Amino acid sequence: MSPLSNEASLDTISRMLDELSEPRIVITEHFEILHANQAYRAAYGAEAPGRHCYEVSHGYQRPCDEEGESCPLRMTLASGQPERVLHIHRTAHGDEHVDVELMPLADISGHRHLFIEKMKPLQLASSQAAADKMVGRSAVFRRMLLLAQRAAPSSAAVLLIGESGTGKEGLARAIHDSGGAAQRPFIAVDCASLSETLLESELFGYEKGAFTGANQRKQGLVEAAHGGTLFLDEIGDLPLSQQVKLLRLLESGSFRRVGGINSIPASFRLIAATHRNLAAMVESGSFRADLYYRLAVFPIRLPPLRERREDIPLLAASLLERVAPGRRLQLEPAALQWLLQQPFNGNIRELRNLLERASLLSDGDVITLENLCADEWNSTPPATPAMQDFHCGLLPLEQLESQYLQWAVEHSGLSRQQLASALQLTERTLYRRLAGRQKKAPAS
Repeated sequence: MSPLSNEASLDTISRMLDELSEPRIVITEHFEILHANQAYRAAYGAEAPGRHCYEVSHGYQRPCDEEGESCPLRMTLASGQPERVLHIHRTAHGDEHVDVELMPLADISGHRHLFIEKMKPLQLASSQAAADKMVGRSAVFRRMLLLAQRAAPSSAAVLLIGESGTGKEGLARAIHDSGGAAQRPFIAVDCASLSETLLESELFGYEKGAFTGANQRKQGLVEAAHGGTLFLDEIGDLPLSQQVKLLRLLESGSFRRVGGINSIPASFRLIAATHRNLAAMVESGSFRADLYYRLAVFPIRLPPLRERREDIPLLAASLLERVAPGRRLQLEPAALQWLLQQPFNGNIRELRNLLERASLLSDGDVITLENLCADEWNSTPPATPAMQDFHCGLLPLEQLESQYLQWAVEHSGLSRQQLASALQLTERTLYRRLAGRQKKAPAS
């Protein structure tokens, strides 16, 4: 902490902050904003001084931690140290992800009375629909972003762990771009798609005459990534024989082309990704422990879509912009409700494919439930949207079936065709049973 006098500190700090180009505010331990520099006022509101930080940032009437958010001030008051969180901050252009860092100050007596809050907008992702960025607002998504934001400016090896379709390559590219290397090469290698022999020549290149067909020298992907990022996707599928060579590369910082004798220096940022449990593979002997510890310097877990269902509407809007640019497609409420109930084992990739298919089936500017669940595309009955439970007393089976069918028609939100498929009936049988119920209904 910096020793500053009670009276002089605010004026001194304010003049210092006004010289900075990044948004800064000075707040008290009671959340009151005493000063905001020009960068903050331009980005987040000219009327900030005199108001509470949580009111300006989020429109809350009480501190962030009482609204389910992480509160850096509460954290700093507890630890006495600088604290850092990721918030969704109100701006003139809508909400955006902001990296918030709070630093405590102290007067001569050591009493904490002033705090400087630094805001840095995230380039990694957006909290609004965006066709060219990762999007999301959920807590698990933001935790992932904060880790990525911390890793981006460093040269530490990053290991991305997540199921297929969670967006590992997208996050790797975002880390690369945010780390100040956007103009440098980003070289992606799919370890699962290359044979053992081909992988070595692709990674390290080869000299002329190294093998039959090697008519000229070829640069490898490691060499192509010099000064930038080498992204090794599905690293868990790398054969043991190649794991040894990759480990040697990482330890020595150099490599030899296939058929070559000279060592070539290598300088790159390594990001690896896998859907496998590498720690379990180390235990079973199918993955080298020494390589694992080299790769897992900074592990980041990507949450599956089922853990961030609240992001599905935002993801759907962003993906529709991507798969059908210019059409301004929207989902009808029943279609969105159906999406929210899906397991999405294929995660974001599955959602994208589903929306792209539905966009081709839609003739207007609204995607309907029928577009998403078209029988020609689905071999299994669609899951029904969430609805209230069916309750009834003990009844004869015929009467019970009759009441259940009527309840399903009224509450499922499905068409007759979709409902028949979900109930494993033909559409004609469903129609006949419903018609029979109407004939038996007593006159009112």
